[in-house]
Amino acid sequence: MLLQDNDVVLFQGDSITDAGRNYEDGASLGVGYSLLIASQLGHMYPKMNLSFLNRGISGNRVVDLQGRWDEDCLDLKPTWVSIYIGINDTWRRYDEGQETTAAQFEATYRDIIVRTQEKLNANLILIEPFVLPVPEDRKKWREDLDPKITVARELAREFGAIYIPLDGLFAAASTQAEPHFWAPDGVHPSPAGHGLIADAWMKAVGAIR
Repeated sequence: MLLQDNDVVLFQGDSITDAGRNYEDGASLGVGYSLLIASQLGHMYPKMNLSFLNRGISGNRVVDLQGRWDEDCLDLKPTWVSIYIGINDTWRRYDEGQETTAAQFEATYRDIIVRTQEKLNANLILIEPFVLPVPEDRKKWREDLDPKITVARELAREFGAIYIPLDGLFAAASTQAEPHFWAPDGVHPSPAGHGLIADAWMKAVGAIR
């Protein structure tokens, strides 16, 4: 178990992290993987006094995280920062023609990580974005998303972050049940999909095997 007593875990990202949280309530975790992790770890390790914060915002791209990073990360002084971003950087290319190149994605993501390491003594967890082939047009997204996944992997290696290879995990899960079971629109996880993410996250920090 890598988490220590009194640790503060911050979940950051887009709608998948947001998961319907109440923006007016700083303690709201939404109804997705963040809540599942907090409930499980609180139940399993009640004496550790762990705290969990969710600052995911639906629709965010990596540049949006960059713009609010002081207020929604650094000022909160978490001891763990879990970042899950990237799918909207791909999606906006196909629905609005607003492209984020892999180089732009890398530079912005790097800035977030560097600022975090300079200001906080925090552990980093990077979660790679995923897409499943439902509906059919999602298959075309791979040409844009795959380079961004590569960027996330390389940044995790460079900065010594814990890495959660979610795209591969969802692909593997989709051999056991149809892709829409895990994410009905190929992007937003079902309850089972959020369970998959929570399970992978807790394994990554050694809370479960």
